[in-house]
Amino acid sequence: MPDFSTLKISADPAAPRVARLLLNRPERLNAINDETPREIRAAVEWAERNDDIHVIVVEGAGKGFCGGYDLVRYAEGAAKNKYTQEGFPWDPMVDYAGMKRNTEDFMSLWRCSKPTIAKVHGAAVAGGSDIALCCDLIVMADDARIGYMPTRVWGCPTPAMWTFKLGPVRAKQLMFTGDMIDGRTAAEWGLANQSVPAAELDAATMKLAGRIAGVPKSHLAMHKMVVNQVMLNMGLEQTQQLATIFDGISRHNPEGMWFRRYAQKHGFKAAIEWRDSGRPIPEGDEARAEIQRLGEGG
Repeated sequence: MPDFSTLKISADPAAPRVARLLLNRPERLNAINDETPREIRAAVEWAERNDDIHVIVVEGAGKGFCGGYDLVRYAEGAAKNKYTQEGFPWDPMVDYAGMKRNTEDFMSLWRCSKPTIAKVHGAAVAGGSDIALCCDLIVMADDARIGYMPTRVWGCPTPAMWTFKLGPVRAKQLMFTGDMIDGRTAAEWGLANQSVPAAELDAATMKLAGRIAGVPKSHLAMHKMVVNQVMLNMGLEQTQQLATIFDGISRHNPEGMWFRRYAQKHGFKAAIEWRDSGRPIPEGDEARAEIQRLGEGG
């Protein structure tokens, strides 16, 4: 089996033709670090090469599916990272190259010829929702939560799957508010294929995976290609390109830089509390003034 630092993948001995990809940083709520996107792609490619695998179930270790990008590193930390440039003017193409690669890595779940199912418990939020939405199907616990809170400040979901999964009206509601929805709502809205009590989540997911796994992999590949082609014809790749550019802008405009400075000064938990509370986000000249004040120790 492949050896990874952020996840595990193996064939399920109790479920023929099913592989289980486990996001495995439970001490950080499976938060995404530099290695996670590459390892997701490598794990999917391993399953793709394995003729005995027909279906991939993606799940998270510990309390939840995935809490998004590791903000301790990328927002609170002062260390240089590829997602936030300190100097001005920032180079949008450097940012785009890094985030586009992450998007392509997550999208390996979508491009893979074998169906992928996200099994969501706890939270699949921010970048964690990107991983879930790149899967073909989603099964959620009733009390699980999914959403992209950084749309309020410091983020734009680069795979841009929300509209393709939900339609424009529901997608706008979640993008405008940054709200999360629970599993029941996700199923009602058509984002999740099924929502079940938490105690039944694994059994329900594996029942679906087992049903799919009985289909010849050539047939699964053809059916997936047909549906994916519809999404491509609707402009998925162009939409992802725009979203990835806007994600970089959202992290380097005055509002985004304010969020990072606030996180560096007061900690990411305080920054997230402000972001998610509904309090107005400083913007424009106000944000610039706050950036300067925070830099001066205010």
